Amino acid sequence: MASDGGWYVVINDESVGPMGRQELIQKLPSGGGADAMVFGPGMADWTKARQVGSLAAEMGGQGGPPPRPAGRVADEIDFEISGDDMQFVEVTLDPSEVVVAEAGGMMYMTEGIQMETVFGDPSKQQGFLGKLLDAGKRMVTGESLFLTTFGNIGSNRAKVAFAAPYPGRIIPMHLDELGGEIICQKDAFLCAARGVQIGIAFQKKILTGLFGGEGFILQRLTGDGIAFVHAGGTIHKKKLSAGETLRLDTGCLVALQPSVNYDIQMTGGIKNSIFGGEGLFLATLTGPGDIWIQSLPFTRLAGRILANIGPGGKGEGSVLGGLSNIFESRG
Repeated sequence: MASDGGWYVVINDESVGPMGRQELIQKLPSGGGADAMVFGPGMADWTKARQVGSLAAEMGGQGGPPPRPAGRVADEIDFEISGDDMQFVEVTLDPSEVVVAEAGGMMYMTEGIQMETVFGDPSKQQGFLGKLLDAGKRMVTGESLFLTTFGNIGSNRAKVAFAAPYPGRIIPMHLDELGGEIICQKDAFLCAARGVQIGIAFQKKILTGLFGGEGFILQRLTGDGIAFVHAGGTIHKKKLSAGETLRLDTGCLVALQPSVNYDIQMTGGIKNSIFGGEGLFLATLTGPGDIWIQSLPFTRLAGRILANIGPGGKGEGSVLGGLSNIFESRG
């Protein structure tokens, strides 16, 4: 049959083909053949062999979706992060898989992806009051009342991409490897696999809430799937051992594990407080646990932009702008 030819398979990162369907099945790697990427007649894109119906029936039990780990809730999604300073993440969804994102973050989606705006947390089975409560919590964090879901309703793999809102980095948080919970700054969440829950975390200490840079409320991401977090500049992950303390600018904290104690302390000394340029307070983090730090908080970036535009700004061509540059430090 003519339709039996024209098959290709990726083996050791190289495309092998064309070949017939039976020959392709014989070439599939033993043990992991169901996850080998194949391409054949009538297909729009490379797909895992287990997702191709005409192959799954002849693969000797290799076909069908892979077994989910016991008790796992979230979808297992594939992804690729592209770009340098203005990054985006491309998520590849198998049939029936779903990714949840903040409204307005979508960059593009391929055929087979269905977008739906939802009220409340789509990862929970809840009534209207429960959805209203979740939506209210989102309002408190300054986010939209709604989330957007992107589900693959087709029979082949499909892709959807989400872009960062300002220069920085996108980092994947594998919650199943991080104890099932991460606390992050309230505007850091970009998207996540269905099953990850987006909640809020209140700062219990008044001073930490007032002067901690992110206010009383942070975002709490819980579950066993992948969540994508964005922050400005370069993001650095640091592991704190038990009792180890790190002090940093309050706006530079991106995320932390709940085992890390988060507090604030005064910089100390009147000269440091007034002329140090770092504000009155520093964040104090005490281990054990992982923390993520950003080199360019958005508030710092916005402050520099506002300082150089508008009637009071230091324009590049102005006399005042030239004079003021003499006294600015060159880091």
